[in-house]
Amino acid sequence: MDWNAIWNTIWSMNTLMIILDFLFIFFAKIIEVSIGTLRNILVVKGYRKVAVILALVEIMIWVFVASQVITGLAEKPYKGIAYGLGFAAGVYVGSILEEKLAFGKILIQVITSEESGQIITQALREKGLGVTTMKAQGKEEKRQVLMIYANRRGSKDISKDILAIDPTAMIVQNDISSMTGGHMPKANSLLK
Repeated sequence: MDWNAIWNTIWSMNTLMIILDFLFIFFAKIIEVSIGTLRNILVVKGYRKVAVILALVEIMIWVFVASQVITGLAEKPYKGIAYGLGFAAGVYVGSILEEKLAFGKILIQVITSEESGQIITQALREKGLGVTTMKAQGKEEKRQVLMIYANRRGSKDISKDILAIDPTAMIVQNDISSMTGGHMPKANSLLK
């Protein structure tokens, strides 16, 4: 009987199980926390139906992962490390997902010259965006303030279009929690 070969086999299988256990906890926690981040954002944005479905998936993952970690944590402390690292990575991944999905509506406010304001207004209206204009007085000259209501997902393109016309324009973006009336581009339906 070759005890060395038996020991190496047991040790390598044990090591493989530890690695797989660690990776399972780590990636499951990333998924769970990312789902939780998205769920919270969806609740705030008013997408309740999707948020409820995500909450169900999130808590099911949490129950299985937490039970894996709690069971035998004293003998296998790497489970706690995997859980903590997965949580931190999940927060990061969730924030990236939220940025990429870009849920909701925004109000873009632009302060520009009167001449550029007219050109920007015409260009954005041709793209189907609602633009409200107001005359304003800057420190040294008359200005124009534009208010554009848009889907958050397209905000970077809108800013690029504005800056292509007036590179000195001041652009401010704010999330909209609610809005009634006015001209608004069609929303992306997400079971709201």
